[in-house]
Amino acid sequence: MTIQVGDRVPSATFIKATENGPEPVSSDEFFAGRKVALFSVPGAFTPTCSARHLPGYVEKADELKAKGVDEIACTAVNDAFVMGAWGKSAEADNVTMLSDGNGAFAKAVGLDFDGSKFGMGTRGQRYSMLVNDGVVEQLHVEAPGEFKVSSAEHLIENL
Repeated sequence: MTIQVGDRVPSATFIKATENGPEPVSSDEFFAGRKVALFSVPGAFTPTCSARHLPGYVEKADELKAKGVDEIACTAVNDAFVMGAWGKSAEADNVTMLSDGNGAFAKAVGLDFDGSKFGMGTRGQRYSMLVNDGVVEQLHVEAPGEFKVSSAEHLIENL
């Protein structure tokens, strides 16, 4: 079942690329005690994700923070090295890149999909959510092939 507004974010482990190598990040700890704007993309370096989705959050980071967001994070079913390289290439220093390499978080929130016909395997859907102290306050899931409601601009309008 898909996660809903009011639900607690499930326990899962992301991996973050750091200067010291891959580092596990517990979702319980990551979301605890703060407001996080999390957005998911089907894949790092893919066209819409690279041209519009990630850049929008990079450009709007100050506006999100001015509206009470403590951290902005991007997740995708890619390994930590790819997520780290994508963040660097996009100059996304103000966005935490969280690898969901095995799709465990995408599956746990019920927002995974089968991208096999595109050679991508299981991936996470395109969405954004606002998580406050581990509880989902907003959830914006895109229709297949769309990019509207998961944008930074849409999240800002709803804060």
